[in-house]
Amino acid sequence: MKLNQHTLNQLESILEEGGYVVRYERGTFQSGYCILEQKKVVVLNKFLSLEGRIQTVLDLLPQVKIDIDLLTDASQRLYTEVLALAAAKEIAAKAA
Repeated sequence: MKLNQHTLNQLESILEEGGYVVRYERGTFQSGYCILEQKKVVVLNKFLSLEGRIQTVLDLLPQVKIDIDLLTDASQRLYTEVLALAAAKEIAAKAA
């Protein structure tokens, strides 16, 4: 996966199509983000670099509840890819 603005826009689109509002704010986030589940708001640390923003969104996507039927075909493919990457990373972490 390329680490560029287009990739970040695609990842943010998944959240937005899933009904979440994505905001960039300053704050002391230990993980770089905060999820407000009831209000469907994702707050990301605005001081993160582009690479940091992409990695943060990749980390949080498996944690939020998104109805895949709400996503466009392109977003569904990317979301499935992100979930597969997260599962592989979790398996590797358990094996180590």
